[in-house]
Amino acid sequence: MSFHFSSNHQPKVLIANRGEIAVRIIQACHDVGALAVAVYADTDSQAMHVEMADEAYALEGRTAQDSYLNIEKLLSIAKRCQATMVHPGYGFLSERSEFAQAVIAAGLTWIGPAPETIDMLGNKVSARQLAQKVGAPLAKGTDKPVANAQEVIAFARQYGLPIAIKAAFGGGGRGLKVARKMEDVAELYHSAVREAQAAFGRGECFVEQFLESPRHIEVQVLCDQFGQIAVLGTRDCSLQRRNQKLVEEAPAPYLTAEQRQTLHASARDICQAAHYVGAATVEFLLSRDGTIAFLEVNTRLQVEHPVTEMITGIDIVVEQLRIASGLKLDCALDVGVQGHAFEFRINAEDPGKGFLPTPGTITQFKIPTGPGVRLDTGVCSGSLVPGEFDSLMAKLIIYGQDREQALQRAGRALSEFVIEGVSSVLDFHRAVVECEDFVEDFAVHTRWIETQKKLKFTSSPRPQSDARAMHRFMIEIDGKRCQIGLPAELLAGFNRDAVQLEQLDPLQGEMNSGRVNAPITGSLYQWRVADGETVKKGQTIAIMEAMKMELQVFAPCDGKLVQQIGEGEAVSAEQIIGQVMTSC
Repeated sequence: MSFHFSSNHQPKVLIANRGEIAVRIIQACHDVGALAVAVYADTDSQAMHVEMADEAYALEGRTAQDSYLNIEKLLSIAKRCQATMVHPGYGFLSERSEFAQAVIAAGLTWIGPAPETIDMLGNKVSARQLAQKVGAPLAKGTDKPVANAQEVIAFARQYGLPIAIKAAFGGGGRGLKVARKMEDVAELYHSAVREAQAAFGRGECFVEQFLESPRHIEVQVLCDQFGQIAVLGTRDCSLQRRNQKLVEEAPAPYLTAEQRQTLHASARDICQAAHYVGAATVEFLLSRDGTIAFLEVNTRLQVEHPVTEMITGIDIVVEQLRIASGLKLDCALDVGVQGHAFEFRINAEDPGKGFLPTPGTITQFKIPTGPGVRLDTGVCSGSLVPGEFDSLMAKLIIYGQDREQALQRAGRALSEFVIEGVSSVLDFHRAVVECEDFVEDFAVHTRWIETQKKLKFTSSPRPQSDARAMHRFMIEIDGKRCQIGLPAELLAGFNRDAVQLEQLDPLQGEMNSGRVNAPITGSLYQWRVADGETVKKGQTIAIMEAMKMELQVFAPCDGKLVQQIGEGEAVSAEQIIGQVMTSC
């Protein structure tokens, strides 16, 4: 059934997000007659979502903390533009109850579940307790966040390895570490805490047994304010790297009728017990022996929601708008599915170098078309992929009457897709849709990418970093003071002093083999070894961050470390950050 807001009740939706998901929400708003308001960080000033929105406002910051995670700025803009609703998208503040509460306290409609529901289900410990209460299947785990590394070590000794150390708040693979060796447990715990703090503002972690080589299965659920719950089927999201998904499909293939029933019933029961309102995704692990274990509930829109839309015909974002507006679900409670769909996340990453992020400017973005092809994107030719945020550029969604046809169409569409200027995962996807493990045997699991030996890639040329900074000025227009922002590279054309020349490395010649180069474009999070200390070859000497990923930097040889940049500084890939002084 079609739906459209009336002209005398036209909501204005502030979208507290960026990239392809902001574009997706803008499109849904326009489909139903709602106004869409975009916000943007400095590096997103020329982004697609900014151009498409009815209104757009600067967050006046470069980092996530200064922009998309700044509640005060977002609410100030909402008040300024007279927004009536706020959609958080996914990531950033989408699962932060304090943001939901602040939106509601400001008199705005929050497009999502109640703050107390976010707290209960966003805390993976209390979510486990709720799942246990309704009889959902579970793996052994701690009943509260652990206080320190010693508690994690004690759990590992009691229940055995491997164990999963997980951020108690948040999701998307952030703050998740798997320990397989006892000597690694303490460091992985501290790493998980750091990632959780950086991604979600809270570092609490809990521990549970890790199912080796499981599939990742999830159930999409919609719940309205009248207690109606619609289960929209399953998705398989097993193809992951660094605990983040790369390929998803719906419905999840190769499940027995009993397994599918257990998944549907458990998801429904958990949402009902939580008095859930909005869109939810209930996630599970499925081991090779058929064991199902509840994982978590994502209290937001999922990245992979399009595959469910393709097999159900339901616009999940529009349903979010309807539910938040106090309307009943516009779909059957027992939703049938038809056909098969895949989603391929098109990230700016280099598969040949372990999926390292490669921010930069896209010089060519030629998209595929044809039957069964949908593309959700926030970029085009000329767009900047900034290093401060997630590496996702677009999502290629493919639909077919069955899995075989969908795979055939996927192969054709991937072959038509051209991206230049930044590295991408297109070569990986092209190989996957021809790999026997995925196409026929379905031997994939959450660590398949790290453990399989069948896919080989050559590294893409390293793109140049494009650090698009903004300079702001006060001007007067008709007697009123206004602020304008101009890209730094534009000003460089008028001010020769603004052009920064590449600095020469002071440590050259016989010492070149001891150079410590940044493996990625990002920021130096922490030096693990003090300046002037002696290091051993292969020792972890620094931690870098880029596109929400943590990466270790190792000593190239034995010697004495000389640091050349400070903690928190932004660097480009291959830039020299230090030197190991030695004759090697």
